[in-house]
Amino acid sequence: MTSKRIFDIVLVSTGLMLLAPLFLLLGLLVKLDSSGPVFYKARRVGRGGVQFRMYKFRTMRVDADQVGPALTFKDDPRITRVGRWLRRFRLDELPQLINVLRGDMSLVGPRPEAPEFVQLSQPIWWQVLTVRPGICGLAQLTFAIDEAAVLNNQATIDSDYLTQILPIKLNLDLRYVQQQSLLFDLRVLAQTVLLLLRQQQQLPTV
Repeated sequence: MTSKRIFDIVLVSTGLMLLAPLFLLLGLLVKLDSSGPVFYKARRVGRGGVQFRMYKFRTMRVDADQVGPALTFKDDPRITRVGRWLRRFRLDELPQLINVLRGDMSLVGPRPEAPEFVQLSQPIWWQVLTVRPGICGLAQLTFAIDEAAVLNNQATIDSDYLTQILPIKLNLDLRYVQQQSLLFDLRVLAQTVLLLLRQQQQLPTV
């Protein structure tokens, strides 16, 4: 077992124990706000091209996949009231700690993509997929604003993501693969926490 994996397990196990009451509260809010399961299990491509289910608190109506594009867009009507609040504070991502404990993901690494956006015919994908995908990474630091605020054309959102954003993210992911180390992960984690704190301070009050 690598030092990175031991670091993930120790940190995530501690975090899940401390956050258990918050998980229960958020799960109850999701359930009371709209019909459907508490968790959304998104199909993602992980290390070695193996698919897995990535956990999130459900923030959209249960038929969202059937009535709109794969990605969300600005003012997406499929997002529930509680879901909009969860996304605002990035709380919908917390269940991915379970994925880290299971070994599907790491705390830091390339952000996992949906199968429809992964093009395994391109060599860069196989380089990126040599490591576990992460909850946070260089792409999240670079795209500090919400992608949904940029991709606001519902008709072309998926194709715009493929041509405008994904190539940049892939190059950042490749840079992570080439430079990865435990110290590098700690730096990314610290920068991510600082970024989230700054973003919350800049959010308008409601």
